[in-house]
Amino acid sequence: MTETPAPSSATPDGAHAAVESPPLAPDGAPLCYVVDEEPSIRHFLSLVLHGSGVDTVEFPDGAAMRKAIETRAPALVFHNISLESADAIESVVALGRRKYRGAVQLMSARGAAVLAHVKGIGAQHKLQMMPVLKKPFETDTIVKIIQELKLGMPPAVAARLDLDDAINNKWVEFWYQPKIALRKKQLAGAEAYARVRHPQHGIVLAGAFTANASEAATLKLAELALENALKTSGHFSKLGVNLRLAVNIPVPALVKIPIDEIVKRHHPAGEKWPGLIIDVPEEQIVTDLALASELSKKFEPHNVRLALDNFGRAYSSLAKVEDLPFDELKLDRSYVADCGTDKVNAPLCKTVIDLAHNFGRHVVAVGIEKAADALALTSMGCDYGQGFLLGQPMPEERFASLLRQRAATQGHNLEGASSATEKRPA
Repeated sequence: MTETPAPSSATPDGAHAAVESPPLAPDGAPLCYVVDEEPSIRHFLSLVLHGSGVDTVEFPDGAAMRKAIETRAPALVFHNISLESADAIESVVALGRRKYRGAVQLMSARGAAVLAHVKGIGAQHKLQMMPVLKKPFETDTIVKIIQELKLGMPPAVAARLDLDDAINNKWVEFWYQPKIALRKKQLAGAEAYARVRHPQHGIVLAGAFTANASEAATLKLAELALENALKTSGHFSKLGVNLRLAVNIPVPALVKIPIDEIVKRHHPAGEKWPGLIIDVPEEQIVTDLALASELSKKFEPHNVRLALDNFGRAYSSLAKVEDLPFDELKLDRSYVADCGTDKVNAPLCKTVIDLAHNFGRHVVAVGIEKAADALALTSMGCDYGQGFLLGQPMPEERFASLLRQRAATQGHNLEGASSATEKRPA
């Protein structure tokens, strides 16, 4: 996990103060302290925890955490055991003396004997010690810990809902997943995902309410997604963060809803608005490039660009890259999975990335779940990445909280490395 390409600060660890994100609701959210000398690990854990509905405070060492615990006790402490295990031992002893009743999750790349020793000291002090995590570890490991402790948001449920009912009852909301510039290790944007917050079922994923939706409901959902992304972009801008957001709109909706009018009506004021990206499924548009070109020209004056989603799923499209009127090609997750180790997927990814760059397109790898894949994609020159490894979809308010935390940690406003301002690949 030390190689995880999560956002990181360029300043030395010693310059970091502990940073707590603002409360998200009147009753607050569960709080976790994250202690690790590696900023990339702290930020990676914060991304995952925020996505699971848990606020974080990051510390470069145990001493800073031990001071903070005097005023506020979190529900969970992630604490690294470095080469000098004395710091972790001192933290465990301090937690025991304060009769801390939350959970303690030790993590380290050190040997099992050292980990067992520190965990044993915690047990002697009657702390709730979780099984020790050996580095590197993946996102789903952290999510399972949160679910086991019953912290944060409950997992989405598998239910079947009527989209018309969800829209009429105002149950639909939109969550945002971070989009990371892989080489710069910076937040570059976010993609909107529809969710339903049902009064009985809780959070329900899109597949449960879009599969059999009526055309009218599908069109309405596309309009809601577009309006929400534009308004959210304005909210983030007020935090000093100008990110280009992306929404998924199927082609039938794309040609029927008044996108240009909606953008005029709802886009944030000011010259710094980086614009919007509309993801279009490859299988719906690649056979009608004339339509794609027409839409691209229509939207461009409004600072709206098109991205080709699921790129590469239809192999015939690989030969048409030069003619594709899209700013971004979103590499299909079937290529991304195991591209760091698979002898077939690795060269396919490299071919697509090189081909796209040759014609001035950016490439987004979707569905990154393993650190080895993220590293491989970065070495191949892939521009952006999305996936549970880099951050889960999360409600707008949680995403905003994460942005505030990043800005405070880095000591300045976070300006997204948006495609609107970046140079195209050479």
